[in-house]
Amino acid sequence: MSGYFEPRESSRYWYGDDDKRILEVLAGRYVGANPPVPFTLRAFAKSGILQSENGLYEMDLFERLPDARQGQYAYLYGLVWSDDERSIDGIIEPFGPIKLLVNEEQVYRSSVVDELKPGAQAVIPLLFRKGWNQVLIEARKTVAGFGCRFGADEAKVRIMQVLAPFSGRAGSAGWVYSEPADESRILEDNGYFSFGESEEASGLSWLPRREWTAEEAERPNCERLFGSPAVPAAAFGWTKLNVPGRDAVIVLEGTAYGPTSIWLGGQFAAALMKAGDFRIEVNASAGYNELLVRSISGSAGWGFELSAKQEGNRLGFEAPAHIHGYNGKWLFAGPLDPADAVDSALVCSTAALFPAVNQNGEFSGYSYWWVDAPQTRVRPYYENAMLSNKWTTGSATNYGRWDYPLGVTMYGLLKMARELERRDLIDYTLSHIRSCTDMYDYSMWDKEEYGFPSINHQLVLIRMLDNCGSFGSAMLEAYATARDQTFLRIADRIADFMLEQLERKEDGAFYRQCPGEYSADTMWADDLYMSGPFLIRYALATGEPKSLDEAAKQFLLFKSYLFMADEGLMSHVFDFKYGKATLVPWGRGNGWCLFSLSELLEKLPPEHSDRQALEAFFEEMCAGVAALQGESGMWRQVLNQADAYEEASCTAMFAYAFARGVRCGWLKDQMAYTETALRAWQGLTSSAIDKQGNVHGVCSGSRYSFSPDYYMHDLRTVLNDNHGIGIMLLAGVEIMRLKAAGPAKIKAQPIEQT
Repeated sequence: MSGYFEPRESSRYWYGDDDKRILEVLAGRYVGANPPVPFTLRAFAKSGILQSENGLYEMDLFERLPDARQGQYAYLYGLVWSDDERSIDGIIEPFGPIKLLVNEEQVYRSSVVDELKPGAQAVIPLLFRKGWNQVLIEARKTVAGFGCRFGADEAKVRIMQVLAPFSGRAGSAGWVYSEPADESRILEDNGYFSFGESEEASGLSWLPRREWTAEEAERPNCERLFGSPAVPAAAFGWTKLNVPGRDAVIVLEGTAYGPTSIWLGGQFAAALMKAGDFRIEVNASAGYNELLVRSISGSAGWGFELSAKQEGNRLGFEAPAHIHGYNGKWLFAGPLDPADAVDSALVCSTAALFPAVNQNGEFSGYSYWWVDAPQTRVRPYYENAMLSNKWTTGSATNYGRWDYPLGVTMYGLLKMARELERRDLIDYTLSHIRSCTDMYDYSMWDKEEYGFPSINHQLVLIRMLDNCGSFGSAMLEAYATARDQTFLRIADRIADFMLEQLERKEDGAFYRQCPGEYSADTMWADDLYMSGPFLIRYALATGEPKSLDEAAKQFLLFKSYLFMADEGLMSHVFDFKYGKATLVPWGRGNGWCLFSLSELLEKLPPEHSDRQALEAFFEEMCAGVAALQGESGMWRQVLNQADAYEEASCTAMFAYAFARGVRCGWLKDQMAYTETALRAWQGLTSSAIDKQGNVHGVCSGSRYSFSPDYYMHDLRTVLNDNHGIGIMLLAGVEIMRLKAAGPAKIKAQPIEQT
């Protein structure tokens, strides 16, 4: 066997030179494996455990349990779901004595040094099994501290969402924590603990509380949720009304505690100018109807009671969205300014934010939906593919994630869909992108409200080019089709980060400052892709050449630091701590550079002052890379190491760049580069893309090293890694275009099948 599977399993064996079929199988497998699963909506107590800006859960029990006595114990308890076995590094910062148990196995016990050294962190390998995982923290109070900080390392990438245990809280998000106990509940001999299925069986009282007191439950709904404002304030109540059978006239009746307006099915239904009982008749469509109520506080209270009947039969309400951990029928938002205009179609949305007011009627930020429980909000969560220490995603869907490998995937899907006139794939790609952009305003608010976002993690927490450039570029590529103004608004923020905030060397070159991290003070070839394609598309979308000029400038600056002229290759990284380039030509690092340079040359005006230098750079790199192509048509993980494994993502990037370079006339020896590109595509379809559209031979996400051994032996390949799928699609499109170009057409020598 040569390659990653038997030759008979390859896409080339079955589809030959039918590139269209190969691309459709590739795209079909990806879409089938990544269904459009939406964000998960859960009930979440604002009064519960929140996260820091670094994603660590803030578990300071001194503050939360002020009456606890020295020496008492308290417990923090949660569930973590994993679609597959997943390893991540946990971070814990003890404030006092701490034990951490995962699935009833003690994985950490604090030392006196950890407990007494302010800011001390311990890194704990966490292995989550497939399914539910119990995570328990025992904290003991001392005069010095009580509790800890805990979470996942690189929390915006290795997301660890925690759900409440116990049957009565099933589906709710967040940790529960116990009232103080005099004795430990953890058995020392085996670490076993059992709190049972219910809170009652545990023998402890747990917070945050989830039920109203009898006194609170007697108050009108909006009043118990939002209090009693000093001046009139408004609140929304939102539900769905099911009208069975046919269109009908229905009766809405109940009690209003202040001025109240009602909309049914998007149509204004009634305005009740004062408090009191009411009965109105309205037309309703068969099936589910959005029912929106706006209540304004008054002297009689704040809120409403409402029921619906059809021909004397009571009709049922249902929650307008599936909220895990909530069995109620209504969602609420407030307190709001009663003078604000209402568009029911915009209000009845889980993407909506509402300008809020304080108790004195002054603007106080924004509000989102609440459920009818103490201090409990609706909160959307990204719970799809969760990355592990090895950057793998397992079997969960990637849909809805914003990250750089998926930026390439979305670009590849979109370009392939246009080429093959596949409207269904265009719609799928736009849907994934919009799942992020439609919730952009909410996600920014979520971070401010709760400390750390629950969705759009990397978009919200932009700290480096990886977080924004690749997916931002795909978003702007989609803008050409969708013309969605939200795309441009987000792009403006990304452009401001790149052009005005990103760290630079004295000569203006982008680099990674990353204080305190292993990668501090480094420049990565990867960042030409993480910046260049976005800057190019931003210039096209806005008509402003500044960002295009910046992209051209960065390529030439990066060349001055990273280009190994004697080999015609790029070093992966320049480490300013040592004042040296690593001199390791990692395949994908060179691929990012050559791929992105072809993107720039395609859009850079012929008269641009840097055009000649950039075309020369492209030709130099193409010559250096082409000289190292293997007999199979593929390139190696470290380009100049003959014993390195053959790697698919860099091969696809080189095929893309060569094919485009020939087609656009940037390469003089068109016949030779055409053959090189076609042999690369044959190598991929013979050795890396199987007949089901699975992509093999793509190395996982990389750190960096001065030694080639790291890339060759530590960075192994991952099946269907997102670093490779999109670029396979892009390479295939360029190969199809090259074959159709005419004069440069050439048939590559067949690769021997053994």
